Amino acid sequence: MSKAQDRTRLCSRAREVPGPIALPQEEMAMEKPVIPTEEQLEILEYQFCKVNKHPDPTTLCLIAAETGLSEEQTLKWFKQRLAEWRKSEGLPSESGSVRD
Repeated sequence: MSKAQDRTRLCSRAREVPGPIALPQEEMAMEKPVIPTEEQLEILEYQFCKVNKHPDPTTLCLIAAETGLSEEQTLKWFKQRLAEWRKSEGLPSESGSVRD
């Protein structure tokens, strides 16, 4: 069997696999937040304080891979940490037109 036939066979099988199971809205709302470990927090804090408070999508992806968290969890952490930092600096929690 050629490689092209092999790929076609695999692709056709992939279509047979059912997608993710949709959870009822109540169950999704009740998901427990993930609390980063000390090691993950060290990485996140270093990235926030020393590298960039506003990581671009590529950097966010790399940070998520380094910490083992999802991109969504990593983005959420950065948003919460930025709001905390802005509050400590006496700035509004949401940024306006001027970047930090």
